[in-house]
Amino acid sequence: MDVLIEPVKYLDGSAAAIPSKSDVHRKLICAALADRPTELILSEIPHVRVSADIEATMACLTALGASFRLGPSAGPSDVEDPQVHHPGASIFVTPIQEVPKDPLLDCGESGSTFRFLLPVAAALCGHVRFTGSGRLPERPIGDLMSAMTAHGVSFSAEKLPFETHGKLTGGDYALPGNISSQYITGLLLALPNAAEDSTLTLTTKLESAAYVDITLAALRRFGISVRPTGTGWAIPGKQAFHAGERCRADGDWSNAAFFLTAGALGKVRGHHVALLYADDASPQGDKAIVPLLRKFRADVRGSGSFFLSAPSQLYPAEIDVSEVPDLLPILAVAAAFAKGKSHFTNAARLRLKESDRLKTTAAMLKALGGKAVEQPAGLIVHGGRPLTGGTVDGANDHRIVMAAAIAAAYCKGPTAILGAQAVNKSYPGFWEDYKQLGGVVHVL
Repeated sequence: MDVLIEPVKYLDGSAAAIPSKSDVHRKLICAALADRPTELILSEIPHVRVSADIEATMACLTALGASFRLGPSAGPSDVEDPQVHHPGASIFVTPIQEVPKDPLLDCGESGSTFRFLLPVAAALCGHVRFTGSGRLPERPIGDLMSAMTAHGVSFSAEKLPFETHGKLTGGDYALPGNISSQYITGLLLALPNAAEDSTLTLTTKLESAAYVDITLAALRRFGISVRPTGTGWAIPGKQAFHAGERCRADGDWSNAAFFLTAGALGKVRGHHVALLYADDASPQGDKAIVPLLRKFRADVRGSGSFFLSAPSQLYPAEIDVSEVPDLLPILAVAAAFAKGKSHFTNAARLRLKESDRLKTTAAMLKALGGKAVEQPAGLIVHGGRPLTGGTVDGANDHRIVMAAAIAAAYCKGPTAILGAQAVNKSYPGFWEDYKQLGGVVHVL
């Protein structure tokens, strides 16, 4: 699907944060491993659409013997909003009782699904088949495979599709902390199921630490004990995942960042974008969008689960994105509207996402008439020049498409975005919410 976006003077109104993809992945896996069914409350808003990545995780867990049903919430959430009188949306999870023989796990294009469930499935079953699509077979997995190979698992190939043979055992694991936090999450989810106790030691400084914090919070919620050791964690084996009657998914800061930025870029004072249900008490690292926008001197206010962004003059900033790599595309858009030159550093891992995001973010801004200089591990954005509009290749990357859409609203002329359906990976309702805030979108 390609779309044409016409410029507007402002986006205005309120948007409810969708369920956090990061949080839902982890809680679905924990619920599938639990001792009894769980209701995972996605949102206080009904009819929430499930993203393609979450569908991939549910499909893989179904292949392992769990089952799922999406429907209205059966009862109040643990953070019930007294202003909400209708039932929200939930996923009802029936946990795995017995793993089928030789399950096939199709991870789609979801790196989280693949890297989380690779060790989890191997801990449950001695023979598992894995496949995936898009760029997923090319995304790195070597360090995780090496760690698993040293603990009882063999692989039929070095990249997807492949089969695993042998059950994952406990023991002493060592992983670099600066390659992918998803490797660490996968092992933290898997090793409580091992027969033996385990340790997981980091050989380098942990990057994107907040994603591991989300994992640890989910494990605590399901009664799993993981003890920090100073260089990693100690994970007792033979643990049981204990489900409560229901739990709630956090609101998604990663995707909320797009509309918070949109409010700050508006051209008419008196208009704003309000964000609901993204809680600043969440362990998500991308809640840093609020202080990072303020580094550009954006007018962003609020606390708790209500935030508001309003038009203001933006100024350049220097931002280390090592802990918030997913925010780079939309922060680069903010930089394009700032008066001066902004620097983004420690971004090398962005080359291994759904697209090479350093390359595709720079290409997106250039296509709109901006100036961006790609560096080996960073990006320089020269702001202050009006964006003209143009044609953007979405690169099959949801974050590039959404960032381009926010920029396009404030360009001088119309913008075509190719492959706009990529938003379904994380935010299938993006275009509806965009139009609700005043965006003008035509499907080509």
